[in-house]
Amino acid sequence: MSLLGLALVLAAALCHATWNVFVKKINGGPELLWLFSAVALVLYGPLALWILLVERPALGWVELGFIAGSSLIHLGYFLMLQAGYRKGNLSLVYPTARATGPLLSSLFAVLILGEVLSTQMAVGAGLIVFGVLMLSGGLRRGSGAELRTSLLFGLGTGLLIGSYTAWDAYAVSVLLVPPLLLDYATTLGRVILLAPVARRRPERVRQLWREHRGGVLVIAVFSPLAYILVLYALTFTPVTYVAPLREVSVLLTVIAGSVLLKEGHLKERLGWAVVILTGMTLLVTG
Repeated sequence: MSLLGLALVLAAALCHATWNVFVKKINGGPELLWLFSAVALVLYGPLALWILLVERPALGWVELGFIAGSSLIHLGYFLMLQAGYRKGNLSLVYPTARATGPLLSSLFAVLILGEVLSTQMAVGAGLIVFGVLMLSGGLRRGSGAELRTSLLFGLGTGLLIGSYTAWDAYAVSVLLVPPLLLDYATTLGRVILLAPVARRRPERVRQLWREHRGGVLVIAVFSPLAYILVLYALTFTPVTYVAPLREVSVLLTVIAGSVLLKEGHLKERLGWAVVILTGMTLLVTG
């Protein structure tokens, strides 16, 4: 893996951890998702327009079809994740989704994109996924119907993570769709889909903007940037490297939760951090 690819993915992980910490602090639900997505459309609009007018990317029916498909998959991901959080256990849905996503992404990359996964890379990816699963709480909570529901939603979300990662990798590396335009389209899709929620609860949206304007702006900047950096890395770096490595964001998020949000369990989380860092070393040198 090249140093530039590694730097982009690690920077993306830092951005992802940053906006997730602010989402956790604000705790705003779908109204917050709509609000920061709408703000992101405004902030990134000039860049998207510049790419269209200056770079003039070739956007035929195939490219537009992939952009539309990406938007739909990302929308499905957010809806599945939100449904999982409503009906299942957060500590089960989240780690299951984040652990299965990179595994499926790598599998899709090998089967569909023809990428090669060496034994060392497979071991490294497995350690990262296992470390993320245990770091996030593993399967230690929940039982019976709650456990089954949480696992199903977690697996469904993970399937969508794997799908959009492989799909988007093909769009930016083979079809040469500009990464920023691809992400901009998915953001637009979220704003359109969640517009009814914003219309039904306008006071809640105004309250979030009034009380958490700074945090909303941070999320609006770093949420798209995190995935745009990943997409740029995918233009020249195999999915089998990028998909597991970007889960380092989970490590950064939980450590930030322990230190900044005072959630505790720092010693245990640092132990699993060693497992994840070992997996990273094996992956990037494989």
